[in-house]
Order: sequence, then C-alpha cells, then structure tokens
Amino acid sequence: MTVGWKVEGRAMLGLMRRLRRFLALALLLAMPVGAWAEPTAKAVAAFNAYAGEVESRLARQHGARDGFVAGMDVQKEARLRHGELLVERIAPAQELEMPGAMLHHWRGTAFVAGTKAADFERVMRDFSAYPKYFAPEVVEAQVLAQGGDHLQTSMRVRQHHVITVVMDTDYDVDFGRLDAQHGFSISRSTRIVEIDAAGTSKERALRDDEEHGFLWRMNTYWSYEERDGGLVMQIESISLTRSIPTGLGWAIGPFVESVPRESLEFTLRAASKTLRR
Repeated sequence: MTVGWKVEGRAMLGLMRRLRRFLALALLLAMPVGAWAEPTAKAVAAFNAYAGEVESRLARQHGARDGFVAGMDVQKEARLRHGELLVERIAPAQELEMPGAMLHHWRGTAFVAGTKAADFERVMRDFSAYPKYFAPEVVEAQVLAQGGDHLQTSMRVRQHHVITVVMDTDYDVDFGRLDAQHGFSISRSTRIVEIDAAGTSKERALRDDEEHGFLWRMNTYWSYEERDGGLVMQIESISLTRSIPTGLGWAIGPFVESVPRESLEFTLRAASKTLRR
C-alpha cells in the first residue's frame, strides 16, 4: 500500500470514528430526559456501597509502604519509566444492581522523574490554580471551607465530546500521608449540576428534570509514592452515569465508556505536565 493510501485510510478511519461518536451522542440526547434526570435510590445505594469497598481497600493499601500504589510490578515500572501512561478499567467483583445507571471505575498510573511527594501535594492543594493546571477542563475552582486536611471545594468543569457539557461541581476532599514519601487524597462529589448556555447572558443551572445524566456521582482517589528518583502517581475514579437502554449498547456503549477514561487520562497527563514544569 502506498503512503498516500495509508494517509487517506487513516483519515477515513478518523472520520468514521467521529461519525460514530456523533451518532452515539445524538441517540443519547434524543432519549427522553425526564426518565434519566436523577439516579434511583437503589443506584445511589449501590454506588455508595461500592465506593465504601474501594475506600476500605485503599485504607489498607495506604497503611504500609509495600503496595502503597496498587498493581505495580517490575514490567509496569519499566513501562512507566519509559514515559508510558498505564490506564486500566476495573470491573466490580460482582454484578451491581443499578437500575437506570452505570458505574465506571478506571485506574491510571504515571511516573514523573525528579519530583517529590511534597511537590505533588502542593499542586493538588492549590485549587485556585486548577484552571491553569487542568485547562481547558477546569474553568473555575475555589476552596469554600477548610479545616486542616479536610477541604470543601467548588469547580466548574467543561468536557467536550462532540458537544460541550459544562457542570458546576462541589467536592469534599481529604488529604493524608503515611510519611514524607507516601501520600493520598480522597475526593467525593457532593453536588453536580449541569449548566445550560454557560458563559452567556442566558446561563442557568438545569432543573433536576432537565438534566441529561452525563454525570451523577464522581469520586477520585490519588495515591502517590516518592521512589527511585521520582514520583509514582496513581489515580482511581469511580463515577455514576445514566445507563444505556437495551438494544443500543452497540451504538452508545463505546462512547459512554470512553468519556470517563478520557477524563482520567487528561487529569493524569495534566498533573504530570504541571510537575515537569
């Protein structure tokens, strides 16, 4: 195959992927909003129970130096040192009963040479600089209240996946450390509101019965370990979104599942880039 055909073929594949993403989103947006505006009580309970299991495992993990960062081995460490970003989907050990909702659990790991745990903690605590560190996804960020290692924060986030979705989000954030070389943070969403016409004179928060269910809950867990002349950073995110109606998984499934992965990858890459500066 000639170079010209290879280039044209890649362009065609890219166009087809964009078309599939557009059609998937069109189907998603065409579904009745009212039935998806808020998660069911059973779905929220299942999410909270799963989050509790994750946090129990992390509490054990963060109690000792060995295994402070999950899933590491010699091969993975070598890949990290070559600049590779390791991202994996984590499947629940058992099927969760979540009527009308989907749970997404992803883990990403990166290594930044010449960085210390204290450097990373300074970055993560500097919420006012998040619009610079995590642009363009984070538009605004501020600390609402603080008591020691516990913070209440607010962020406006923008995500673009064929269309642009803007949300105002509040989080409870806790920082902790095992020692000077090992630290962690836990961030739990307390409010997520979809914003219509953001940045215009018509801007408004959508009512519960108007929202599209792009994101209902979001918990983020960081583990970071100073070792071998640098810092290993690991982020886990669990999120709750509207489910995919029966029969439309082939069209919508890949798009819906790609959004939390891409968001996690962006956050990890942005944090790594900030630290390398």
